[in-house]
Amino acid sequence: MNKVVARFADGRVVKGATSDFFPGRETFHLSLASAAPGTGPVEVRVKDLKAVFFVKDYAGNPGHVEKRAFDPSHPQAGRRIQVLFNDGEIMVGTTQGYQPGRPGFFLVPADPEANTERCYVVSAAAREVRFL
Repeated sequence: MNKVVARFADGRVVKGATSDFFPGRETFHLSLASAAPGTGPVEVRVKDLKAVFFVKDYAGNPGHVEKRAFDPSHPQAGRRIQVLFNDGEIMVGTTQGYQPGRPGFFLVPADPEANTERCYVVSAAAREVRFL
């Protein structure tokens, strides 16, 4: 099971765990972190999302300011990329799978101390994507 935070294009945020998220699939199931024991998973439609954040923990570190610069002592595989989301948020990281026209792609944040280990960006929620 992967801990994820699903951020919807309309601003809603849902936290939970999934074992069936795959790029290119239209839906996946999320066992909500806030659900009562024994509650079944909910179905999430990818087209309704901004992004799926695969996280270390649900709480994160509210005091951490994410760095948008690459640390030379932590080299990362992939191409350096910057994403400007429709809501104004900017993410900087690396990708090995971005291609215009695809429904989405994975991004690994530039900040190795970020709570997000990787993020699936829904292309429709990105205003601008550019290589650095």
